[in-house]
Amino acid sequence: MSLSNPAALEFLQVRRSRPAKTLIAPAPSREELLPLLTAAARSPDHGKLEPWRFIVLEKGAMARLSELTQDCGDALGRSPDDITKARSQFDLGQLAVAVIEVQKPSDKIPAIEQTYSAGAVCLALLNAALAAGWGANWLSGWQTHDQGFCRKAFDLKDNERVAGLIHIATESNTPPERPRPDVATLTEWVSE
Repeated sequence: MSLSNPAALEFLQVRRSRPAKTLIAPAPSREELLPLLTAAARSPDHGKLEPWRFIVLEKGAMARLSELTQDCGDALGRSPDDITKARSQFDLGQLAVAVIEVQKPSDKIPAIEQTYSAGAVCLALLNAALAAGWGANWLSGWQTHDQGFCRKAFDLKDNERVAGLIHIATESNTPPERPRPDVATLTEWVSE
């Protein structure tokens, strides 16, 4: 039985994230988002630890996160430009899924593999959203790497961190293609 899926391969070869600032309402409903989360949850997960979880940030949560970014940036002495840029994903955001890496104790599965699994979930969610016809972008930012912000914003525990914020909404315009890596120069073939 062949699992060949040329349409999926073609999609992956031409997929393109959409700039978060170009995403507008509507965003997916809860019913429309669940299949995307289900697809993302099928990511590689050595040991079946599920070292990640989802926090869906609906439009109503965005203002709170923007203000929290301002407060955190002020407390950290960030420049006004840094704060404004970090706030923009919440000021403009319609819906985002925070993919939370959850490090789980394991004698067999190294922490780095759990991190990779959380990253794979981010990419799978991004691609699922794009394949479903939504505009989507994977963002982070200095605030998502700040433990104080993450505790206040998402109630994260010591073994948790933000792997990414996947913004999903309606694409307002198609961005131009950008230069892509030259795979030939990045690939080494080993025969012996």
